Amino acid sequence: MAKDIYLVAHGEARHHVEGLVGGWYDSDLTELGQRQAQAVASRIAQLVGEAPVEIYSSDLRRAAQTAAPIAQALQAKVTHWSDLRERSYGVAGGRTDAWLEERFVPAPEDGRLDHRDGLDEAETKREFATRIYRAMDQIAESQGSTQVVVTHGYAVTFAIAAWIRMPLEAVGWVNFRSSAAGISRLSEDDRWLNRNVLSLNDVGHLAKVAS
Repeated sequence: MAKDIYLVAHGEARHHVEGLVGGWYDSDLTELGQRQAQAVASRIAQLVGEAPVEIYSSDLRRAAQTAAPIAQALQAKVTHWSDLRERSYGVAGGRTDAWLEERFVPAPEDGRLDHRDGLDEAETKREFATRIYRAMDQIAESQGSTQVVVTHGYAVTFAIAAWIRMPLEAVGWVNFRSSAAGISRLSEDDRWLNRNVLSLNDVGHLAKVAS
């Protein structure tokens, strides 16, 4: 069975404009972020048409608030998973970006996957990637042919890596940048079972969203 996945990064959140570290810090969308979420919903409704849809979202508020108008537009329910959360920055979550910069320890070339950036209680990339891979495996195994996955900007990298079955040991070196409310489209064909990245970080739907 062919499969289409619309991978969405949540809209602008309060921590973005307040200069705070995100991660598991549970901030809400800004007014702009709410408009972005509505624009995402309209665009995905155009792309999906009448197809039945499964919607999965991080359980953090900014992602859930982005998923809500999508669910309304598609008349579908949302499944919220903690596995789709952003990387945890441990004690840095909710503190200022300047606080983090003073304490951040860059990863060495060896051991990039198991580095905690010098931050107590932070997730390693291995821990972060492992749960994103787990979520994407469950989504891939679902019988739904059209799916929407709402997550976070950094998490998009690992969701795409999981989708194309990049070995976990390689993900410490990859980065697919995603803007707030960007949409990436993934697919799997029903003949060759090839997994594709059809578009990356599409933001055309945001052109009319006022800043």
